[in-house]
Amino acid sequence: MKHILIPTDFSKNADHAISYALNIFKCERAHFYFVHAYADEVYGPYHNLDNDTFDKQKKIIADVSGNKLNMLVTDIQTKTHNPLHKYEAISSFESLVDAINNFANSKNIDLIIMGTKGKTASSKITFGSNTVQVFKYVKCPVLAVPDQYSYNQPKKILFPSNYMIPYKRRELKLLDILAGEFKAEVRSLYISDFDDLSLRQLDNKKFLEESLPHARLSFVRTGVDNRATAIMTYIKENDMDLLVMVNSRHSFLEDMLYKSTIDEIGLSPTIPFLVMQNLPR
Repeated sequence: MKHILIPTDFSKNADHAISYALNIFKCERAHFYFVHAYADEVYGPYHNLDNDTFDKQKKIIADVSGNKLNMLVTDIQTKTHNPLHKYEAISSFESLVDAINNFANSKNIDLIIMGTKGKTASSKITFGSNTVQVFKYVKCPVLAVPDQYSYNQPKKILFPSNYMIPYKRRELKLLDILAGEFKAEVRSLYISDFDDLSLRQLDNKKFLEESLPHARLSFVRTGVDNRATAIMTYIKENDMDLLVMVNSRHSFLEDMLYKSTIDEIGLSPTIPFLVMQNLPR
């Protein structure tokens, strides 16, 4: 059984991500955990109150959170009737990242699925701050679903790689399961002006092949200076359904998350974006 964690702020973005999650796993046994973290809703407007008043406001918000989560679960059960799925509501007095990280560890979550933006995110940005924080600090695979993306089976998956990362079987297993389930083609995109690979790269490329036995794996190369441009161009020209990248030390994704912003670099996928973590968990 898959254990899927879906954070929600009850926005349309969050509802859209839930719909995508229920669709992509509709033929698999899955336990969905819907988590609402409400600490910021309490500390933001009420941090200057005396303790008694603060506690009263905290309880009010906690009750609202619990009620909304229960309504969400009831609504899903009423509309889907999927016997393969279990649902659980979790209301947490923590920050979003802490709530997700703690719960992911305690329940050994396989995948986090969330919207790219929340209630307050600008329409001009690609990923809201919460999504980026989860990418950076939660050591669990994260699938971010754009709010305008209509569900489509992931038949064509783009996996950019420089073959410098010693992949982990746990994360590659998730990619292999998705590829096998949908009989998908996985295209490993090498962004370089040169065909030749080092011995290290050849070893990692071979490990990638061995770890994706159920994927229709192919290797492609493009020579271009800007990696984000190369990725976005390939997605558009080849009508890809899912972008998969690995967050690891000294990787392009780490550089994007820590040294700059996604929008400044130009990585703005209009398709779901799966971030796999190659960091200690």
